[in-house]
Amino acid sequence: MSQQDLARINAELGHNAEGLVRWALGLNQRAIVTTNFRPFEAVILHMVTRVTPDVPVVWMDNGYNTEATYQFADAVTKQLGLNLKIYLPLRSRAHREAVDGPTPALDDPRHAAFTEEVKLEPFARALRETQPQVWFTALRATDSAVRAQMEPVSINPDGLIKVAPLLHWSSKDLYAYCEKHGLPNNFDYVDPTKGEDQRECGLHLTH
Repeated sequence: MSQQDLARINAELGHNAEGLVRWALGLNQRAIVTTNFRPFEAVILHMVTRVTPDVPVVWMDNGYNTEATYQFADAVTKQLGLNLKIYLPLRSRAHREAVDGPTPALDDPRHAAFTEEVKLEPFARALRETQPQVWFTALRATDSAVRAQMEPVSINPDGLIKVAPLLHWSSKDLYAYCEKHGLPNNFDYVDPTKGEDQRECGLHLTH
């Protein structure tokens, strides 16, 4: 896909989430959706699986999720019949904490290695195993300064087409979609690799 094609798609469909999903799935290339089951994640999962029900849904479960997040993950998976692929770190949380202690603080030099172990390595493994050509993500421009600069469709250096249909959606838009389609939600969510909001975890800087 040329930069010209990319610019045209973003101009025509950048603010049409469902149209963008149909276009990307219409490329007939291997696709995945990544999720972390944070607030409003049911929107992207519903939108994509309505078009392609068996699309692989990749979850890097870092082992530090709240009880509510695990319950939400099970509820959404059951309601939407998700083809869920769970990728765990190579060490369990119990093993890691027994050897290395609790989660390192964001300013701790060990934090980068922690993020690599619980999020980036599992994602790299997921990419190797699923070999997608199209990657759907629920990124939103309001998440961080990095994401505010993104386009709804981009191409990674490795050629992976990254599609963020909800990039320009507000929380109000997402809430209305959940209400309209009877989707569950989860607000008790914590990402140990980010700490406070507006911090990048590294996954979308790397990919």
